[in-house]
Amino acid sequence: MTSVPSPSQLAEIDDAALERLAVDWRARAGYGDRDAFGFAHALEVERRRRLRVTRLLQPPPAPAPDRPWWKFWHPKMPQTAGDGPMSPT
Repeated sequence: MTSVPSPSQLAEIDDAALERLAVDWRARAGYGDRDAFGFAHALEVERRRRLRVTRLLQPPPAPAPDRPWWKFWHPKMPQTAGDGPMSPT
C-alpha cells in the first residue's frame, strides 16, 4: 500500500495535471480500488483549495443598478439623482 501524497508534494503539481490526476484516481476508486480513495480525496481537496484561493483573489463583480419594482419588464437602467418614485417628471 502506498501513502497519500503530502501537501508539499501536491504543491509541485500544476493545476491541469492535478485535475487530470484527480479524475483518474476517482475513476480507479469507482472501480473498487481501495487505495485509490485516499489519493482521490487528497487530490480533490488540493484542487478545491486552489480554486478557493484563486476565486478570493478576483475582485467581486460590480453590482448592477436596481430598477424600480414596477418596471420589471425593462432592463436594468442607470438611475440619476432626480430619478425616483417622487420625482416631478
